[in-house]
Amino acid sequence: MLVDSRHKATNGHNSEKVFRVAEINRAVRLMLEERWDNIWIEGELSDVTLAASGHCYFTLNDEERPAQLRGVMFRGDLYRAKADLVDGARVRMRGSLSLFEPRGSYQLIARNALPAGLGDLQLEFERVRKKLEAEGLLAPERKRALPLLPRLIGVVTSVSGAALQDIIRVTTARCPVRIVLSPCLVQGTEAPQSIVAALQAVQKLPDLDLVIIGRGGGSAEDLNAFNKEEVARAIASCRVPIVSAVGHEIDITISDLVADVRAATPSNAAEIAVPQKDLLVNELEKQRRALERNLEVVLMGHRLQLDRLSRKLRDPREMLSAYQQRLQSLQNRIAQSMQKRLVAGRADLQQLTLRLTRKDPRLVAAQQRAALVGLTSQLISLSRHISAKRRAELSELASRLQALSPLDVLSRGYAIALHKETGKALLSAADAEKGDRLTIRLHRGELGAVVE
Repeated sequence: MLVDSRHKATNGHNSEKVFRVAEINRAVRLMLEERWDNIWIEGELSDVTLAASGHCYFTLNDEERPAQLRGVMFRGDLYRAKADLVDGARVRMRGSLSLFEPRGSYQLIARNALPAGLGDLQLEFERVRKKLEAEGLLAPERKRALPLLPRLIGVVTSVSGAALQDIIRVTTARCPVRIVLSPCLVQGTEAPQSIVAALQAVQKLPDLDLVIIGRGGGSAEDLNAFNKEEVARAIASCRVPIVSAVGHEIDITISDLVADVRAATPSNAAEIAVPQKDLLVNELEKQRRALERNLEVVLMGHRLQLDRLSRKLRDPREMLSAYQQRLQSLQNRIAQSMQKRLVAGRADLQQLTLRLTRKDPRLVAAQQRAALVGLTSQLISLSRHISAKRRAELSELASRLQALSPLDVLSRGYAIALHKETGKALLSAADAEKGDRLTIRLHRGELGAVVE
């Protein structure tokens, strides 16, 4: 009993509120809408009437017990309904219970309508989707990128369906690739196992780059094989990227959600998987021209750097010429010194000869002869000594000069390591870093090297 304590009777007979019919109907409507605001209900349609306003009125009948429920679906919801609202159709509707206050009759305000069997499929779809989503199989981060230019594409579909012909036609027009069909059933109770087996079989191809799985359009029951959990797990475990193309653009299956890429149709899958040959050729030509320009710039830079290094590098022949001039100067000085000593010796000999003639010829001659012999011997010995010493000095200087010659060092198997950028000779391993480019000068020719 509904009691409003704010209203008291004034006639003194009792304290209970007396309600109006409109108040009761409104209270019942509010309770219905609050308690039954989002429910699924299933039954058979009758008395279906489409009003001029675009709203659809109907009666929903229980098929097992004598029970009816009046209902209405407004024009905006009717447009989105997936079930045909006709007499005799068995449907599953989603909506809320309400009360039409003017007549005091309660009714169903339907917002969605599905064929009764399709409702079961939708519930199963949601169950599988939520399960796979909880395991991370629908996560975007696990999606793999498709190969840029696949050479071998496996197709898992029916051998007699239009999907295969669409894929062959599109791929042939875009860019020739090798297509291998792994046939399977695409609808019916045996289709899920057939799809899994075909997908496992095609993965045995060693050169497989990509897989397209799918079929053409159809009803929800026709596409249901691609909503099965075993098919989804087989797609998720495929060793190569996989494109799912099931039905038309408006159709969404579990296979589409698990695959690496979803295509609207089989033809669209072929377009996604295979690039346009003309576009590839144009892009390659563009890259070739860019590479040529970059290579020319790099070569020009190396030529300039080589010219700068060549100007910094001193010619060893100039160094050798300087040493040869110094050697010639030393030889001239030695010859002049020997000539002066010989002249001085001859002068002394002439003086002695004059003194000898002034004395007794026999005695003086004998003494002078002896002295002369001694002096001559000393002079010859001194001359030989001086000459040998100068020759030794000259030989030593020549040997040192030869030892300092870079060409002589190189001829004994040694090499000069020059830093390629600075042109300076390396005297220590610390003068170079890893990755530096070097020029190794040998007795004959040069070698390029990189420090590791």
